[in-house]
Amino acid sequence: MLKKLRWSDYVFGVFLLLLIIPQTRKPIQVAVNKAKILVWSPRIKAVEDQAQLIPFDYKVLSLDGKPKTIGVGKGKVTFISYWATWCAPCLAELSNIEKLYVDYGEHINFVLLTNEAPETVTTFLKKKPYTLPMYTSRMAPPPLLLDKSIPTNYLIDQNGKIMSKATGAADWNSKKVRSVIDALLE
Repeated sequence: MLKKLRWSDYVFGVFLLLLIIPQTRKPIQVAVNKAKILVWSPRIKAVEDQAQLIPFDYKVLSLDGKPKTIGVGKGKVTFISYWATWCAPCLAELSNIEKLYVDYGEHINFVLLTNEAPETVTTFLKKKPYTLPMYTSRMAPPPLLLDKSIPTNYLIDQNGKIMSKATGAADWNSKKVRSVIDALLE
């Protein structure tokens, strides 16, 4: 016996069809991840759960090919993000990370790392004018920062303790994250 279709069945069918079409898939995925960000903020780890990095110099290349060394755990709070221009959760959280950077960029090392070609990121930035410092890595990350998922973001204190690690889209501009950063900067 066939069941009569309701309007919600048709809406669901159209939604699935739009997810199959490449031109509409990414915007839908970004929108879904932006909705997630509205309700999910990264967890700040309890003191006993905070892993300790051995302070190190992150060797990176700027998008224009200039080498740079950024101290992690060497007296300055650091925000590290592993991301890509094709990653919908990455794109969903970039605007919130940008807001955080605008307010704290002078006091915190922001390190956004991608494995993509610099030309790809530069082309992306012409469409989306973020001011975040974006780099490619010239070294393997320390084991505590090694994660195969993107986006993966870390908030690291001045001494190298990992205060927060989040995989997937998260609201890094939340009041909770800002209060932790403010306390670290006191």
